[in-house]
Amino acid sequence: MLQQLEGKVAIVTGAGQGVGRGIARALAAAGASVVLAGRTLAKCETVLAEIEAESGRGLALACDVSQRADCEALVERAVAKFGRLDILVNNAHTSRPMVGVEATRDKDMALAFQGFHGGFYCMQAGFPHLKLAKGRVINLGSVAGLRGDAGFGAYAAAKEAVRGLSRVAAREWGVHGITVNVVCPFSESPGVEYMIDTQPGFIGELTDQTAMKRLGNSKDDVGAAVVFLCGPGGSFITGQTINVDGGIWIAP
Repeated sequence: MLQQLEGKVAIVTGAGQGVGRGIARALAAAGASVVLAGRTLAKCETVLAEIEAESGRGLALACDVSQRADCEALVERAVAKFGRLDILVNNAHTSRPMVGVEATRDKDMALAFQGFHGGFYCMQAGFPHLKLAKGRVINLGSVAGLRGDAGFGAYAAAKEAVRGLSRVAAREWGVHGITVNVVCPFSESPGVEYMIDTQPGFIGELTDQTAMKRLGNSKDDVGAAVVFLCGPGGSFITGQTINVDGGIWIAP
């Protein structure tokens, strides 16, 4: 991968595993200094070691995105360490899957919306620095939200809220040179592993529906798409939802 992000500084939330890990590694491989944020610092430190082993640069920080103060401190520490902020990837999210709408409780909805609020907090905290850098914001959405997959009511609602906020931010922040886009992946992740373990055949059926007949790779597929959006080729793309899903969105 070309060093098209050399000199850029990126924050990736939920970077200790899954899609966040893949995106962080892809950004680092493209030359960015990456701040890896997550609730479990040890996981982020493991990913940082992987990045450094590949000659990349970064910083691992503990952050609970459900707490505004944590998000503000994350941005402050990133800028204090590297002097700027060019890229913000809001990936951190958690939810309880496979719960019907009629069985969804307030605590399920609140849990799912923690990721939405975290992205919102980080966007607000990062805005002054992104404005200076004419930066890029990547928010993670979900094909489950687009498709309305059964059992994902709270998760889909939160992810569609992410898309709504992203479109408004793209419209408002474009004048500052900031792009805001949503990436909806279908790739390997702890959530997918959980579904494989608890819902035999479910992921296999979904994979069979994709045009590519496989799960995506979090670094080489999803991460590569994020690198493109954050690089020179993505400078005039904003307010968009990019499905990096092997074609599952077009499945019947």
